[in-house]
Amino acid sequence: MPQTTLTLTPHGPALAPRYREAAVPPRRSTNPYARLFAVPGAKAFTAGNLVARLPMGMFGVSAVIMIAGRYDSYALAGSVTATGLAATAVVAPWTARLVDRYGQARVAVPATVLSVLGTLSMLLCVRAGAPAWTLFVCAVATATAPNTGGMSRARWAHLHRDDPAARHTANAFEQAADELCFMLGPVLAAFLCSALFPEAGTLVAAALFLGGVLVFAAQRSTEPPVAPRTSAGSPLRAPGMARLLGVFLATGAVFGSMEVVTLAHVDGPVAGPVLGLQAAGSCAAGLAYGRVRRSAGLPACLAAMTALMTLPLLAAATGSLLALAGALLLAGMATAPTMVTGMSQVQRLTPPSQLNEGMTLAVTALLGGIALGSATGGWTADHVGAVYGFAIPATAAGIALLLAGTATRTAKARLP
Repeated sequence: MPQTTLTLTPHGPALAPRYREAAVPPRRSTNPYARLFAVPGAKAFTAGNLVARLPMGMFGVSAVIMIAGRYDSYALAGSVTATGLAATAVVAPWTARLVDRYGQARVAVPATVLSVLGTLSMLLCVRAGAPAWTLFVCAVATATAPNTGGMSRARWAHLHRDDPAARHTANAFEQAADELCFMLGPVLAAFLCSALFPEAGTLVAAALFLGGVLVFAAQRSTEPPVAPRTSAGSPLRAPGMARLLGVFLATGAVFGSMEVVTLAHVDGPVAGPVLGLQAAGSCAAGLAYGRVRRSAGLPACLAAMTALMTLPLLAAATGSLLALAGALLLAGMATAPTMVTGMSQVQRLTPPSQLNEGMTLAVTALLGGIALGSATGGWTADHVGAVYGFAIPATAAGIALLLAGTATRTAKARLP
């Protein structure tokens, strides 16, 4: 608003307006992602975490290509991958509990070093043509890998603990980042393994994982404070948590089976890019979902996933690679909204002092499902046919939908 003041003019005194620029408020960005990264230190820890997470999309594909190429068995490759994921599912909650108790930097770095040593041991065993049982031992040794995505989500939850809208946007961004890594990771892994040598994907993934964790851990200003010891039990005891973890288990089976079955069906250098299209669809959907003020319910998201997961099965039956690529792109569009909604529900059920452990339990269930899906998909591809293997993701999504109904009803009944 203008203010008036008395000024002297050639015609005598007169009232002249005076404007104060300070009275005009600065324009605030309407982009929720711009506001998210306006927090000091957010860009730095996100950059390190993205480098550490890219290998998560590389390890599985690299291991399948590396082992199947050397031992001529997708069943063995799927079983070894499943063993590593299952071992991680057992160890990861304990690693997360240590992170909550002693801090991210103090625990994540040594845990990553141990995991990378296990990965390199597997690489050497494959290179030397060692007995198959040695691969399973090495896979178990990788189980100490920390949940980098969970640690990043914990930082956002701490930085925006009083802003639910910002936490929703952060969860959507984190899921989109996951999908970006699983989109670029398989492509990079397939390229390295085919253009250089079969073990190249695993070697590069191990280097990126260790380097990214070191950069992420160095960003101490955004690290959540160490939670004081409490007498609270495991987040598993939270009402509705067990059923929700069942949903994550079934959802993981969707991802694990789809990865192995697609690799077996396409079986060539283009397998990675084709598989990456599913992650591309999910990444785009996740970024769009982050702009929505109100999230959809978990059953609605899973219903969409169940319907869309039937498309790859129909496309594979036609024998058209182009149709399969398009079907995977569409199928991925329900993934990110499902994961964002599920993770938000986990955060609501978990006490703040156990946030890393709670989210890692969700990821653990997801990994357990991926392991189950990988083994089932590999067996089906070898003994029945890869086309029939595409029925597994659709079935697993349907099971997750059935479980989600009871999990959501319990959570709503218990929460204030």
